[in-house]
Amino acid sequence: MLKHPTLDQLHALGLYGMAKAFAELAEAPEANGLDRNDWLALLLDREASLRRDKRLTARLRAARLRQQASVEDVDYRAARGLDRALFQKLAEGQWIDAHDNLALVGPSGTGKSWLACAIGQKACRDNRSVVYHRWPKLCEELALARGDGRHPRLLKSLGRADLLILDDFGLEPLDAGARHDLLEILEERYGRRSTIVTSQLPVTAWHDVIGDPTYADAVLDRLVHNAHRIELAGESLRRARGKQAKSA
Repeated sequence: MLKHPTLDQLHALGLYGMAKAFAELAEAPEANGLDRNDWLALLLDREASLRRDKRLTARLRAARLRQQASVEDVDYRAARGLDRALFQKLAEGQWIDAHDNLALVGPSGTGKSWLACAIGQKACRDNRSVVYHRWPKLCEELALARGDGRHPRLLKSLGRADLLILDDFGLEPLDAGARHDLLEILEERYGRRSTIVTSQLPVTAWHDVIGDPTYADAVLDRLVHNAHRIELAGESLRRARGKQAKSA
């Protein structure tokens, strides 16, 4: 194992990527032909790469995405009405910088959650903070948090992420607590952060799901008017793939 004062200093300074590259170059015969500038460039490149990987790992861990999805793996051949040009444009993320929202709607099994997670994973790769929640489960967590004093802290954490994904919205009507929490979340994020909402229901039905007309108007005003929309259709991809597997 290589022993060198420079290697010790790199470790002491926390420059582990540079330290690993230094050790590899010192033991590689072909590295003897490199000048000092090339050596330094390789060390810095390895350090930068290691730090990017660490940041991405931390962001993905914090995001807790439901699906291991990526925008490069999207299936555009499936008959579900996914606009390739629109989705690829959204994957670039300018709408997140503009603090817009995204409504991703369609029948069960058309890949809404997967697509939302793919955009979330790309946002993490672009050094943006992301948080994923299934809306029904989040409602339960918020209700419990009211009783143990965590409610303000949880609401605040939902307001901080660059991109918040609320999956499976509208599976059942909102009660008074859920209506209030949703409005507080969106009020905190409006004009500052971006939100993806996935739902089996069309956007036109969200007013009824929210229930109280005053709350519904306030929520949709903060969520929908600046929202891009992806509207999917067709048969469940899970069902279609199951049929293909049986016929194979």
